[in-house]
Amino acid sequence: MQVLYLLIETIVKCVVVFACLMLSVAYLTWLERKVLGHIQIRFGPNRCGPFGLLQPFSDGIKAFFKEDLIPGNSDKAVFVLSPMIAIIAAISMFAVIPFGDQFTIPGTDYVVKLRIADIDIGLLYVFGIASIGEFGIVLGGWSSGNKYGLTGSLRAAAQMISYEVALGLSIVGVIILSQSLRLTEIVALQAGGFWHWNILYQPAAFVFFIICGLAEINRTPFDMPESESELACGFNIEYSSMKFALFFMAEYAHMITVAAVAVTLFLGGWQAPLPQLAFIPGVFWFAAKVFVLIFFFIWQRGTFPRLRYDQIMKFGWKVLFELTLINILITALIVVLKG
Repeated sequence: MQVLYLLIETIVKCVVVFACLMLSVAYLTWLERKVLGHIQIRFGPNRCGPFGLLQPFSDGIKAFFKEDLIPGNSDKAVFVLSPMIAIIAAISMFAVIPFGDQFTIPGTDYVVKLRIADIDIGLLYVFGIASIGEFGIVLGGWSSGNKYGLTGSLRAAAQMISYEVALGLSIVGVIILSQSLRLTEIVALQAGGFWHWNILYQPAAFVFFIICGLAEINRTPFDMPESESELACGFNIEYSSMKFALFFMAEYAHMITVAAVAVTLFLGGWQAPLPQLAFIPGVFWFAAKVFVLIFFFIWQRGTFPRLRYDQIMKFGWKVLFELTLINILITALIVVLKG
C-alpha cells in the first residue's frame, strides 16, 4: 500500500510541476514582451485579452495550425528529434529541484515532500541533463541542411563547451561549503535567515554562475547560436510550426531552470529571508526569488548589446575560467584555515 501511495504521489507531483512549468513558460513570453516594450517605450502585447493576457494562448494556437515543413536535404529523423531533446531535457531538470519543504495532508499522517526526487547526486543530475539539452540545439542546426543553421549549431557547440567549464567551476565553492551534492541539504544549510545564504559567502561565484547560465541558455548578450541579424535565427532557421515552438518553449524552460538552480544554491531555496517570515509557505519564497532572477534576465536583454563571437570565446576562456579557479582556491584556503 505504501508503494502505491508513493507512486500516486510521484505521478501527481510530476503532473503539477509540468503544468506549472508550461504555464510559466507561456506567460514568460508575455512578461518578456511587456517588459521589453516598456524598456523600449512601447506597449507590448495589448490586443488579445485584457492587458494582452491571452496572447500566449493565441501564439500557441497559431503555431499549432501553421504548416510543418521539413527541408528535403535535411536528416529527417534527427531534424524531428532535436526539438524534442531540447524540451524534454529542459523539463527533466526540474525533477530534483526542491521547491518547498514538506506538508502533512489534513486528516492523515501522510507527509508530502515538495520535490519529485531527492537524490544524493542531484547537482550532477542537473548539469548532466543540461548538457543533453544543448545537443538538441547542435543537432537541430546540423540536421537542417542549411549553412546558417550549421553555423549556428557550431557556435552553440563552441559556446556550450566554453561556458560549461566555468559554470561547473562556479558552483564548486558551494559544494566545498556544503559538503554535499544533494540539493535539499544545500538548501537546509542556508536556513535561519538571509545571513546564512551562500550568496554572502560566495558572491563572486553567484555572479559567475549567472553569467555562465545566460551563455548556456543563449540569452543576450550570448545569443550567438541564433544571431538574428547575421544568421537569420541560426540553428532553428528551417523550423516551423510546433517544432519551432518546442525550441522556443525549451529556451524559456531553461531560463526558469537556471533561475531555480541559482536560487537553490545561492539564495536559500525555499527558505524565508527572515525567521519571522517562516510562516509564509516556502513555495511562495521560492517562486518570488525565481521571479526576481527571471526579471533580471529579461531586463538585461533589453539593456546589453550582443557581443562579438571572438569576444565571447575570449571572455569564457581568458576571464571566467581563471576567475572561477581563483574563487575555488580562495574558498578552499579559507575552509582549511578555519578547520
